[in-house]
Amino acid sequence: MMEQNSKIYVAGHRGMVGSAIVRELKRQGYTNIITRTHSELDLINQQAVNNFFAAEKPEYVFLAAAKVGGIVANSSALADFMYDNMMLEMNVINAAWRNGCRKLEFLGSSCIYPRMAPQPMPESCLLTSELEKTNEAYALAKISGLKYCEYINRQYGTDYISVMPTNLYGPNDNYHPEHSHVLPALIRRFHEAKESGAKSVTCWGDGSPLREFLYVDDLANLCVFLMNNYSGNETVNAGTGKELTIKELTEIVAATVGYDGEILWDTTRPNGTPRKLLDVSKATRLGWTYRTELPDGIRLAYEDFLHNPMRAER
Repeated sequence: MMEQNSKIYVAGHRGMVGSAIVRELKRQGYTNIITRTHSELDLINQQAVNNFFAAEKPEYVFLAAAKVGGIVANSSALADFMYDNMMLEMNVINAAWRNGCRKLEFLGSSCIYPRMAPQPMPESCLLTSELEKTNEAYALAKISGLKYCEYINRQYGTDYISVMPTNLYGPNDNYHPEHSHVLPALIRRFHEAKESGAKSVTCWGDGSPLREFLYVDDLANLCVFLMNNYSGNETVNAGTGKELTIKELTEIVAATVGYDGEILWDTTRPNGTPRKLLDVSKATRLGWTYRTELPDGIRLAYEDFLHNPMRAER
């Protein structure tokens, strides 16, 4: 268990996940939280990371930093997504081990699982068949990070764990028109359509893929829970165990935003993985369940979008 004054480093604290973890730690009374901006510490720079860990000696690390993006970003920058993510993961995990970090938690993504994995996807289906091509580079990098945690545990007796979230959304999300994920992209698109009086909004694919969404503050609550209550080499899935079609999602977002125009579908655009539902029974057995239902979470996310002046640029 982390002590209230334990030295805790949250890597990626300005991102959606990292900022939520910082909020949750503060909510639970942790007082010694270390953060660094990208300009203060470039996690891709191995020497800089080594120097930081040698100087600060954090006892616990939440590794939430990552280069992230949606289908367009992943498809157009394959090499960048693989290199940047693998470098920062290896640098942080290795430096944590070399400097006596008591426990590290690595944040991955459900895209690590095979394209045609059994549904819902158990942790055990990892590496059993091929990945979804549209985000293969990112998935390979994340698989490398969680496997490095496993291998360093097996070789050196460390207590490094991994958690694999489903699709996330919430405060501090990325609403960039080209580089965002589906839910924040829809929030922005419907908001701008409402503001401009557009009669229709065109969405990618045919609306049939099934997706699961977890509010980011619920993930943060799980992350702190696992740091205090779980040890093991196998990753832990983080999700709700519930899914809906992209078409259903667009209708909820449109209603939340207040857009009443027509929703069209561009079937020349990719759908992505047909279905991605996580088996969350492991987290449930450990004693954790999510709190925020999707309509409530989308309302909170839209409120954040309206009050976040950087929403369009991130």
